Amino acid sequence: MPVAGVQILSKEAQTAQSSILTDDALKFLAALHRTFDSARQGLLVARAVAQQRLDAGVPLDFLEETANIRAEPSWSCAPPAPGLEDRRVEITGPPDRKMVINALNSGAKTFMADFEDSNSPTFANLLNGQVNLYDAIRRQIDFDIGGKSYKLSPNPAVLIVRPRGWHLDEPRVTVDNQPISGAIFDFALYFFHNAKELVARGVGPYFYLPKMEHYKEARLWNDIFNFSQSYIGLSHGTIRGTVLIETLPAAFQMEEILFELREHSSGLNCGRWDYIFSFIKRRRADRTAVLPDRSDVTMEVPFMDAYVRLLIQTCHKRKVAAMGGMSAQIPIKDDPKANEIAMAKVRADKLREVKNGHDGTWIAHPLINKIAVEIFNEHMVGPNQYHIRREDVRVAAADLLSTAVPGKITAAGIRSSVATSLAYSGAWVGGNGCIPLNYLMEDAATAEITRVQLWQYVKYGSRMDHGELVTAEYVDKLVDEIVPTLKSATITEKNLDIVARYLKKQIRQEWPSEFLTSDLMPYLAVADGCPPQFQRSAL
Repeated sequence: MPVAGVQILSKEAQTAQSSILTDDALKFLAALHRTFDSARQGLLVARAVAQQRLDAGVPLDFLEETANIRAEPSWSCAPPAPGLEDRRVEITGPPDRKMVINALNSGAKTFMADFEDSNSPTFANLLNGQVNLYDAIRRQIDFDIGGKSYKLSPNPAVLIVRPRGWHLDEPRVTVDNQPISGAIFDFALYFFHNAKELVARGVGPYFYLPKMEHYKEARLWNDIFNFSQSYIGLSHGTIRGTVLIETLPAAFQMEEILFELREHSSGLNCGRWDYIFSFIKRRRADRTAVLPDRSDVTMEVPFMDAYVRLLIQTCHKRKVAAMGGMSAQIPIKDDPKANEIAMAKVRADKLREVKNGHDGTWIAHPLINKIAVEIFNEHMVGPNQYHIRREDVRVAAADLLSTAVPGKITAAGIRSSVATSLAYSGAWVGGNGCIPLNYLMEDAATAEITRVQLWQYVKYGSRMDHGELVTAEYVDKLVDEIVPTLKSATITEKNLDIVARYLKKQIRQEWPSEFLTSDLMPYLAVADGCPPQFQRSAL
């Protein structure tokens, strides 16, 4: 029997109807939407209002309204949930069936199954991902393909799921003729089908929460957690959420975010690539915030170092995990010398993190697990480093906003940005959200950096190190040169045409779009059979 007010607008839905899109699950989705979507919409409006203040020259600062929360020493977050005491290495990736098995078998402590930046949200990817996680939890995910067997090990990593951010709609599912939130869709289906099974197996429903910009957005997640636990009869505090601090505004509200989620918090994570993207986007009206080549914006530059030190201090003050970020390097199998250089960068990055006081780190490839584990085992003898309080740290607003970034804007850097933007976006429209490119693992966050940097250079008339002006026409020429080189079995000519036109339009905008994933989502939805009236075109 159809659930009142709920429509599934996709040709992909039928195969998942019996296992994932069940009537009871859809009733839960509808209840969450009707209870919380108006609050979500209000918070998105608040983001736009905050951006207007920044554009008018009002700088970001720590909030006066919450000074008492930051000053109060007595509160702390929940103790680590089962399986989250030791998170020294976490592997991440999309919920593809083979990826899920390989990641859970990698030897990492946890696996973050990602419905967000490393996943292209075709309806098939989303529903298959839910099926794969359902099967993995119940140890029924093994399969054979191409003469090779993929089998789950007896002691797999602990599973954490990252739903999409608050900004993304899920247009293929409507409640009362309105698209539901992509975040609620991803969270709700995973939680509804698996929470009790996870608890029965000695762990729990654990999440990574992305792209928040205000502590009230964390409050919304906490409200959803409480509602959801009550809905299925689970004890409050069973859910855990680790918040990615990956927007510039959130860096000024870390303690407030932990406070809102304190009964459900499992810490904060340095979402480094999205953080750089947000640094540029939120300071779009500030011509002094133009950054050099992406490769020059390292974790050692002042504004990134300040954000890391403040995050570690904040987490350990409130007794939760301060998780490090992702090294984008992946193994180079056919060039031992180049591979050693790449792996040396990984070692240096992980050593910096553990010595700073991080409690764990992220990797993107199973073969890098050994490097990360060895470094954390040598320098972190216990399960975490909560005892390293970093009381020496003093971070002011000016430190988080520093534009003192040594480096240059180069022709090679711009060409690389154009190629990365086109290749990733073309793959994403084709259903692939995570691609290796020049021995780096690129996802939506790195593609976003390239997009807004190109916009920034054109907007403010930046010059390359040899003196040539970066113009829209210069970028157009590079786009036209690079597009023919990218066509492949997974990146089609049609999709390259879509993203080439998109990039050319983006660099000419007064302001860059908030997210390329929001802009390009209509192409996925139409391909899934979603009616055009629920779409808008980015081009």
